[in-house]
Amino acid sequence: MIRLGSLAGYSFEGPRILGGWTPPTRPAVFAIMYKPDPENKPDRYAVIYVGHADNMAKSGLPFKHPRSNCWIARAGSRWKLHICTYEVQGWARSHREEITQELTAIYNPYCNEVKYDKAWKDEWIGAYESELTGPLAQRGPDEAPR
Repeated sequence: MIRLGSLAGYSFEGPRILGGWTPPTRPAVFAIMYKPDPENKPDRYAVIYVGHADNMAKSGLPFKHPRSNCWIARAGSRWKLHICTYEVQGWARSHREEITQELTAIYNPYCNEVKYDKAWKDEWIGAYESELTGPLAQRGPDEAPR
């Protein structure tokens, strides 16, 4: 199991080596990863693609997926690729899309063609303070606390 997402909120199964992996016939969110420095940091993965499918077995995984050439080029070999999955059983396709967008914004995966901005603007949520959280300390991912 590996945890991904904001505050590591999603428990993904895996990672497993992508080559030889058989996709299930269920819907899921998935992340393709590789180890950028397997000798010095063998437990560290880099997320290079995030996607979802209504039926994982029909999504083209492992290597007939439209972005698989990018994955292989980034990792250096198809045998260096790993996959982890989050089965969102009973949840709508729109929920899988939201999770995929969130993970894409957080990890900025190299092989995703569509990118999402992590920043927010005050007019989207407004400034606030509560007795539980105190003042909102940060306005965007790259700004210093105020």
